[in-house]
Amino acid sequence: MDITGGTGYIGGSVLDTLVKRHPEYEISALLRTVPEDFETLCPQVKVIKGTYDDHDILHKAAGEADVVVHTGNSDHIPSMKSLIAGLAATSQPSAPKYLIHLSGTGIVADFLDPTYLGRENPKTWSDISDLEAITSLPETAMHRPVDKLIQDASRAYGDRLKTAIVCPADIYGEGKGPGRKASVYFPNFVQQVKNLGVAPFYAENGGNAHGWVHLDDLMELYVKLVEAAVSSGRTADWGVEGYYFVTAAVHTQLEIATSTAKVLHKHNLIAGSEPQQVPLGTIKTTLAAPGRPHRGTYFFASNARTRAERATKALGWKSQAPDLMDVLEEEVLTAWKNMQ
Repeated sequence: MDITGGTGYIGGSVLDTLVKRHPEYEISALLRTVPEDFETLCPQVKVIKGTYDDHDILHKAAGEADVVVHTGNSDHIPSMKSLIAGLAATSQPSAPKYLIHLSGTGIVADFLDPTYLGRENPKTWSDISDLEAITSLPETAMHRPVDKLIQDASRAYGDRLKTAIVCPADIYGEGKGPGRKASVYFPNFVQQVKNLGVAPFYAENGGNAHGWVHLDDLMELYVKLVEAAVSSGRTADWGVEGYYFVTAAVHTQLEIATSTAKVLHKHNLIAGSEPQQVPLGTIKTTLAAPGRPHRGTYFFASNARTRAERATKALGWKSQAPDLMDVLEEEVLTAWKNMQ
């Protein structure tokens, strides 16, 4: 088994979880830089040094693996082409290879459509009943180009290559193992609160909502999928139908801003205890980066409401970790403490 992204927030957690749950697995990890404590934390893991642009290294590693768990850059097309080519080169219908790819529910986010920014979009996406619509989204949708590449490969190689795409909602919880420990949303949110000099914020009426999942629940889904792959794919859906939303609950931006304000005020970190409405134009200026001009809108004003129907139906997955609101105080305080 080969894992990419093994020092990332999700990838490091996947690696740590599989090493501990299944010490019998032979695992290799593609790493650009090897952390000092990697050998101590993962002594049985074989390190393959390389980057996502190293075609020959990726091709060889994939060709030697029965299962590839790609948790690195979800939008890096060349690396995905290399992994698919490597898997296909050594697979047979009687001995198929498996590819489990990390995508995200951002694919259905409405941040490019102004209709519901800052407000509730009533659409909740199902990974079963809405699958045809999801797999027909334009390539301007977040993550869609690589998702399409994988689905096209599953059609082209049939029984030789079985694929699954994992689409977690927004994630909370501390990372595990050799990877990054901090989640994404709350470090960004509290940093923008500080940068803008405002209370925890929302736009319009704050009714826009995203799905959320605890990292521990996401790891349970990964374990179930990998175990299915190792046991010849049984109990899981693969190919175009192997599309898994991982969502435990849905929360609005207003809920999050309100709770965050109360936490920061309780600990004397801001003056007031109420959230603040800010213009959409202000939110659009946050988190902008070259090639990613809509990050702030995506995080703080868009909708991405999803249901994890396939994971429940095919794998018996269900959320068992604490809800976001039960651990929000810890998430916020940790993010504030670590803020630059």
